[in-house]
Amino acid sequence: MPNPLSVRNLRVAIGDRVLCRHLDLSLAAGQCWGLLGRNGAGKTSLLHTLAGLRPPAGGQVLLDGRDLAAWPRRPLARRLGLLPQQRDTRFPARVHDTVLAGRYPHHGPWCAPSERDQAVATAALAQVGLSDLARRNIQTLSSGERQRVYLAALLAQAPQILLLDEPVTHLDLAEQYRLLRLLRGLADQGHTVLMSLHDLNHALGHCDHLLLLHRGRALSGSVARLGTPRLLSRVLGTPLACLSGPHGPLMVPRLSG
Repeated sequence: MPNPLSVRNLRVAIGDRVLCRHLDLSLAAGQCWGLLGRNGAGKTSLLHTLAGLRPPAGGQVLLDGRDLAAWPRRPLARRLGLLPQQRDTRFPARVHDTVLAGRYPHHGPWCAPSERDQAVATAALAQVGLSDLARRNIQTLSSGERQRVYLAALLAQAPQILLLDEPVTHLDLAEQYRLLRLLRGLADQGHTVLMSLHDLNHALGHCDHLLLLHRGRALSGSVARLGTPRLLSRVLGTPLACLSGPHGPLMVPRLSG
């Protein structure tokens, strides 16, 4: 059986600017990938291409061995889900209803949510620690709380493959690690997880594979192979040093003088 999500000779571009070229990649069930690169390297554009929100400039994205463009939207959403970096919060909605909207791919367009849909939404809110806010208007929440609501909606959607664009944005330290442990746990249960991150140590501590974007090129491989100070210094544009920590190695900027 093919890997759930794979790309062949993928090219991603914005106008004349090539963000990545000749990318061959297979994301297997049970893997947790960290997507790293400097601002403007193309992380969001690549995630949107993998999610089917923008067409590739070349090559193919395959879901279960089938071209992503050939998938009907509802079955696609049952297999693959995206947590975008920004969401529109101009319209009022209850937190529970926002999460419940994640269940839309699992019932017909004119069907009311079932008892199971309601239960799944309630469980997803509990997973992100927001059960007590279920009846609140999402517009009254902090940015970090809204981020957790949108993660809960993705969990309620229940895709096998999760693509997440800076999922720990706006979260305090405790919630960052709660979310990262949750995503790592989903990979351990057999899901496929790919998330863009800015904190290098989040990727090294919770992911088993890295996808690095740098000047139109993409490198992919295990954390053990790519998680070196020399390579990551070049990709992230700052000198890094590796320190030994109580729970494994830590990367820190190498300060001169």
